[in-house]
Amino acid sequence: MSKTALPLDLPLLADDLHRVEEELRASVVTEDPFLTEVARNLIVAGGKRLRPVLSLAAAYLGVGTASQNVVRGGVAVELVHLGSLYHDDVMDESATRRGQPTANARFGNFAAIVAGDFCLAVSAQIAASLGVEVSGLLGYTIGELCKGQVAELQSLFRLDRAEEAYFRSINGKTASLMSAAARVGAITSGLATEQIEALTVYGQRVGMVFQIVDDILDIVSTDEQLGKPAGNDLVEGVYTLPVLRAFRDPEVGEELRGMLGAPIERSLVDQLRKLIRASDGVEQAVGVARGFADEAVSALGVFPDSAVRTELAGFGHSLLDHLPA
Repeated sequence: MSKTALPLDLPLLADDLHRVEEELRASVVTEDPFLTEVARNLIVAGGKRLRPVLSLAAAYLGVGTASQNVVRGGVAVELVHLGSLYHDDVMDESATRRGQPTANARFGNFAAIVAGDFCLAVSAQIAASLGVEVSGLLGYTIGELCKGQVAELQSLFRLDRAEEAYFRSINGKTASLMSAAARVGAITSGLATEQIEALTVYGQRVGMVFQIVDDILDIVSTDEQLGKPAGNDLVEGVYTLPVLRAFRDPEVGEELRGMLGAPIERSLVDQLRKLIRASDGVEQAVGVARGFADEAVSALGVFPDSAVRTELAGFGHSLLDHLPA
């Protein structure tokens, strides 16, 4: 993983992410070569490892370095994330992720589901080795992921989806795990309670920003930029914040609502995305995300000034600043 690809500019991060990567790949090795291959499918496809990054950064902020327990905690959190992605790809019938064929496309749905379950099982084993608090936290967070996903399923194709329901869903399926990642890093570093709670809030707020940015990218990016088909949320009937705000636009809202509310042909996706971009929906979604980014900055106020704190404080806004024009 090159330095230019790192999501945060922190001196120790490249080396420690290499440690995470080695542990992550080793964690899913079994006596069954086929299970190992399927479970490694998403790992070898790469990724920025944002959740382990948050665990490591929490440690840097509190004690200046990342112990082996911090690394293992980051691996446990990333395995929960990967397990959920295997399951998501089956539910969405996705053919690609991160520009590579999904496990379900390569090996079939049953193998992909088992691989996802296996990642969750290995995560639980690692978490148990780190203590009751970390184990309980990841168990709780997996439950939150399920609640967030179910909340999304209940709102598919609903033109009247409330923003409050959207926020509950993304908090469960995305922000809760990023919050847990930061908290795990703080716990395994032995930080004070006030610092643990502050980093928990920070991770949650950054997670909200991250998911809103991801939802915006589905509207404004190309297939190549995303590494998967753009506009897939519209096809799946998942109406995200930029879409919900576009519904209110006096110029395009009525036309947009008339085209949605039921399954659509993929041939309509580009037209729909163009309509949404013509509204102020994306701009308003960016504004909402800025609010969460500001709250993330405020959460770090319990820590003294440092280069790590400055880098973490800028992270949420950086995600928004790098959106395609």
